Amino acid sequence: MRPMDQAAVDALITLLDLEPIEVNIFRGAVSPDRGDQRVFGGQVAGQALVAGARTVEADHVVHSLHAQFLRPGDPAIPIIYEVDRSRDGHSFSTRRVRAVQHGRSIFTLSASFQKPEDVFDHQFEMPSGLPEPEDLPDFKERMAPWKDAFADYYDRPRPIDTRYCDWHPPDDHTPGPMFENVWFRANGALPDDPVLHHCVVTYASDMTVLDTSLRPHGGSGLGDVFMASLDHAMWFHRPFRADDWLLYAQDTPSASGGRGLGRGLIFTKDGTLVASVMQEGVIRPARRP
Repeated sequence: MRPMDQAAVDALITLLDLEPIEVNIFRGAVSPDRGDQRVFGGQVAGQALVAGARTVEADHVVHSLHAQFLRPGDPAIPIIYEVDRSRDGHSFSTRRVRAVQHGRSIFTLSASFQKPEDVFDHQFEMPSGLPEPEDLPDFKERMAPWKDAFADYYDRPRPIDTRYCDWHPPDDHTPGPMFENVWFRANGALPDDPVLHHCVVTYASDMTVLDTSLRPHGGSGLGDVFMASLDHAMWFHRPFRADDWLLYAQDTPSASGGRGLGRGLIFTKDGTLVASVMQEGVIRPARRP
């Protein structure tokens, strides 16, 4: 079994630890130097959630977020996060966060935080009959046959370990089913701060869910298709740890008009439903030079 990458996880923790520069204003660290032309959407969403959470009472826990990606983020400069304290009630607090670069909004987030309550409780069952994550290959193992084709992408540090239950290789363009199950976790140990665990799962939730909308069309998302997140919504239901294995049960209700819709349910290994996700994004054939 490949060793965990604690250094990559520590770098992610640092990336999510915003600098307060004024009341309700925070600055994010510069994006990792990965050669990308735009900032990874999960980074912006995770940092924005950190900014909002820094302005609420400690006994209020995030239960929902709704985000829109407005412009590509510039990875060469920090992102400024401006928080609007929209509402503070006894049970719920609401925050609106605007991410700014070059004087323009690149992303907006609306997040709601709640003082936990113990009342009605039910949930969907986790999919059954899936392989255990420890029995599945990690990224480097499954992508080893194509490592030369992906060069630096293959060797990047990976703070999130993803294990596909029904992996299909990037050169297989056979149309597949409208679902995909992926185990994931932080690729190392995290501190106990619940806010950090919510933010790490928010970061990870943007990694695979839109890819599911390509499966019925035989697209891999690695070079043959242009993909970009448009909006992203999450609901957090129950406590969890992001450094324990989580199952991301994803499906795609629709794709049309150059857009794909992905949704997912996130379960702990014992079958507890901890979060739900919806995301719409652009999916188009990549332009050839």
